[in-house]
Amino acid sequence: MQNTQYCGAHTETLHDSHSKCQGADTAAYHSSPSLVQLLDLPGIIEGAKDGKGRGRQVIAVARTCSLIFIILDVLKPLEHKRIIERELEGFGIRLNKRPPNISFKKKEKGGINMTTPAVQSRLDLEMVRSILAEYRIHNADITLRCDATADDIIDVVEGNRIYIPAIYLLNKIDQISIEELDIIYKIPHAVPISAHHKWNFDDLLEKMWSYLCLIRIYTKPKGQLPDYSAPVVLQDGHSGVEDFCNTLHKSIMKEFKHAVVWGSSVKHQPQKVGKDHILQDEDVVQVVKKI
Repeated sequence: MQNTQYCGAHTETLHDSHSKCQGADTAAYHSSPSLVQLLDLPGIIEGAKDGKGRGRQVIAVARTCSLIFIILDVLKPLEHKRIIERELEGFGIRLNKRPPNISFKKKEKGGINMTTPAVQSRLDLEMVRSILAEYRIHNADITLRCDATADDIIDVVEGNRIYIPAIYLLNKIDQISIEELDIIYKIPHAVPISAHHKWNFDDLLEKMWSYLCLIRIYTKPKGQLPDYSAPVVLQDGHSGVEDFCNTLHKSIMKEFKHAVVWGSSVKHQPQKVGKDHILQDEDVVQVVKKI
């Protein structure tokens, strides 16, 4: 399984290093004043979740990542993909999934009380009781707000699952035909690449940016052109003007008067906004301080 390696990122392709995914090396991909850390981990083998090949240590590091790249040989991607997914699943990592919308709370007495706001096609009260009984839980309130499965119930009860986005890097596309490439493109969450020829890296970086839910904000000092060379990188969901200012420097908000914004987040170009305004990718911001 030499080509079934998974990495926090394949650093050779992203910042021209010479890492071959053979050691637990780290590298920094700078986007001042923010930082994306790329962690290059050893490959994992079948049985890694049980400790084979120091697999438990490797997978434990993967649980701390915001995004996982799984590097596969394009000539046999599905076989290796299933093996790696099984190993990661066995260690509590759920790839490209969201936590099930289930509320669960133990109680002292009263039996199992199940509420189902969403229609259930696979579970009923008896099945849920049976699953909980395996964990010696006989009194609990459980609310299923999604069409849940038995695995969803188990994950909620265990409470130690990690939900991480993943991108499958299908390497060596220079060795397959155009017809085969068209089929490969249909694999979900996958990006075909050639590390040797550096093909399709732009698509990979765009998908990485999207899966990390990052947005780029450009600064514009008064009387100057915007600085497009060093964007401020914010996490989607934490992309208000106040978040932007605090990322630049904590003291800015003490003197903050308003901000002037150009971009897709405003109706007028430019537009004066307050600290609660939500920025969007590639907005340009000028901060105006109190006199």
